[in-house]
Amino acid sequence: MEEDNIYDDDISKLPGVGPATAEKLRDSGYVDILSIAVSSPSELADAAEIGESTASKIILNARKQADIGGFETGKTLLEKRAKIGRLTSGSKTFDELLGGGFESQAIIELFGEYGSGKTQIAHQLCVVVQLPEEKGGLNGHAFYIDTENTFRPERIIQMAEAYDLDPDETLSKIHVARAYNSSHQMLLVDKVRELSKEVPARLLVVDSLTAHFRAEYVGRGALADRQQKLNKHMHDLLRWSDLNNGVVCVTNQVAAKPDAFFGDPTRPIGGHIVGHTATFRIYLRKSKGPKRIARLIDSPHLPEGEAVFTITDKGIRD
Repeated sequence: MEEDNIYDDDISKLPGVGPATAEKLRDSGYVDILSIAVSSPSELADAAEIGESTASKIILNARKQADIGGFETGKTLLEKRAKIGRLTSGSKTFDELLGGGFESQAIIELFGEYGSGKTQIAHQLCVVVQLPEEKGGLNGHAFYIDTENTFRPERIIQMAEAYDLDPDETLSKIHVARAYNSSHQMLLVDKVRELSKEVPARLLVVDSLTAHFRAEYVGRGALADRQQKLNKHMHDLLRWSDLNNGVVCVTNQVAAKPDAFFGDPTRPIGGHIVGHTATFRIYLRKSKGPKRIARLIDSPHLPEGEAVFTITDKGIRD
């Protein structure tokens, strides 16, 4: 990837980073100047076993070298927005709802009841991301963090054949890891960040985002801890999408019964933390037969609206 030249920079050349500190940082996944530039002092201090004031100076120097963290004009940001890629859902009406498809450098949250199509869309994205850009893809690999054992290679084969893609080759470009608890889930994002240096990754799926957090942090007493961990997890995902100009798609559950914290049964789990960090929030619900309805609940620049699509053997279609 052309924009990843910063990855070649040696972190030991940063003022304040000696050989021992550099080694500790690399072991913790900070292998380039950009990854240090976008981290927080407390994270870096923990990783390198240094004081927070030292960590702050290292981050400041990294930001100067990586040329980030300063003010930019709106014109510069508009030029950066032009580099954003879009991934087709397979349905024209669904793509139109999202202003042309699933955006890179963003987190798209799909939430809804069981059977509303969240995992089907996630599988579809793993296939279409491999298509060339002119066909609605991003010509890249996909990472899939599976928390509920929902990934099905057989479904990928069906969808790949519908796009005239070689099923074996398609499967070989999807990298799946099963997350056994919330801590493991968070560690897997660090692993994805490392592996993204070796393969042109453009999609990261987490299915489902909140299942482990919900099961492990039960009751009001655990809520603050749960939200803090979710917050870090979401920001790690967002950082990956920025660094790789990739699409992050997370699935989420709704409170099937009035939740201890949120009374509304159509409210997604995770509260304001997930709501504020997700760039696009899409509520999915069942309709007649194979039909599903997608409602865009939240977006920085698009109006609320609905799209009807169907789930077929070939995947998501109009």
